[in-house]
Amino acid sequence: MNLAHAPMPRPTAPSARDLASAVAAARTGQTAGWSALLDRYQLPLFTYAQELIHHETAALDLVQDTFVAAHHNLATLRDDARFGSWLFAIAHQKVVQHWRRAGREEPLDGDALAATPDDLAPDPRDGMLRAEQAVALLALIDELPPPQRAVLLLHLVEDFPLEAIAEITAAPLGTVKSRLFHARRTLRERLTATADLHLQLPLQSGDSVTAARP
Repeated sequence: MNLAHAPMPRPTAPSARDLASAVAAARTGQTAGWSALLDRYQLPLFTYAQELIHHETAALDLVQDTFVAAHHNLATLRDDARFGSWLFAIAHQKVVQHWRRAGREEPLDGDALAATPDDLAPDPRDGMLRAEQAVALLALIDELPPPQRAVLLLHLVEDFPLEAIAEITAAPLGTVKSRLFHARRTLRERLTATADLHLQLPLQSGDSVTAARP
């Protein structure tokens, strides 16, 4: 299972039943089962690892190591429906190991006070996160502290519930809520500042204002 020179296909979206069948097949050593799981999870895992360690080759190696570890330890998984979060937990631990080897380990606890459920309610300003801001958004995500970045990526890449993210990162649920809240707030503030700066730029000759600022 060598990913170093393999193309990274876009993941499909199999049904829960299909995923359960793939895990069951993988348990019996069937190549088709592992192939289906690889197709489903290799790109999300690569995206997660790449955004946290910023090294493409190392991220590819990490994905491969994650699947090797999953292959060796699948018998320890008690609930097949939790395969996705279990796999990301393996990847997360390998990210932490990478940080340690590189001498750049970031603290994974000690965040600010946990957010309340109301703090995590949808914010109307979240609508500002549009496709045209994708590049700027990714750059801002890169500036977040690694613990916040990890939680946000798990939330965005795989839409894991907070409880699953707590298991993946081995952090208390309140800490996960805090990290997600502060990550979202920081992104909103910085995106708003970026938009304000853009609005303050002088218009070029011949330009006209086509829309008023809300």
